Amino acid sequence: MPPAKKKPRTYDHDKTSAAVVAQFGHVRDAVRGLDAEQLARPSGLGDWSVAELAAHIAWIADSLAGGLARPPAAVAELPAVEWPFATASLAGKIDEAAKETLDGAPLPELYDRAAARMAEALEANPGSRVLDLWIGAMTVADFLVTRTVELVVHTDDLRRATGLDIPVDRQALAACTRLLADALALKAPGGAVEFRVPPFAVVQCVEGPRHTRGTPPNVVETDPLTWIRLATGRTSWAEALDGAQVRASGERADLSALLPLMS
Repeated sequence: MPPAKKKPRTYDHDKTSAAVVAQFGHVRDAVRGLDAEQLARPSGLGDWSVAELAAHIAWIADSLAGGLARPPAAVAELPAVEWPFATASLAGKIDEAAKETLDGAPLPELYDRAAARMAEALEANPGSRVLDLWIGAMTVADFLVTRTVELVVHTDDLRRATGLDIPVDRQALAACTRLLADALALKAPGGAVEFRVPPFAVVQCVEGPRHTRGTPPNVVETDPLTWIRLATGRTSWAEALDGAQVRASGERADLSALLPLMS
């Protein structure tokens, strides 16, 4: 008999909302202190400058508020765990949105406005509301989990581009880590490899013999930040192995062909 289908992971909507607001606040505080030289630096993301990266992060919050201002969709089409695989088609639109956002007002003003709009919209709408989005209809609750990925990933980008030590909210980091780990298990279903990202996630993935007791024959373990960088193409499997940031044991423990999940 085939194993029972695993239920999708659930997230506490109130905690996720608070994490999104908190992480956006951390970035807002950092961006306020950036000078012209720092803003002009390359972000490491294509041809974006740090200013354009910062504008994109402001857009993440503002677009959430904008989505909540539109009439809701009837039925959710896209669960959170499938979102990482649907983002590539939006690259052009997102690039245009970042540039348009930056032209709209000075960055501190953009951040203050976006923070206020997002907080007000989240307070007024339940997690069950269905958003009509570019990427497909999603519940507010699921979409907020994807916002933790966007905010944590781009906070890390901003830290590396500027050298600033921007805090990362623990709840946001946990949700981001878990969503990307579950996406890996969705991309490579199976039970041959136990993939661990302590303290936040453990998933079974990759086709092959499933272990039932004792130490799994194939184990991959890494820390949350390394996993997020691997999943989003910020670092490669080979680089992470060479830097001892990933521990992989077993003949099926090479995940390089599955990465990145999104870029």
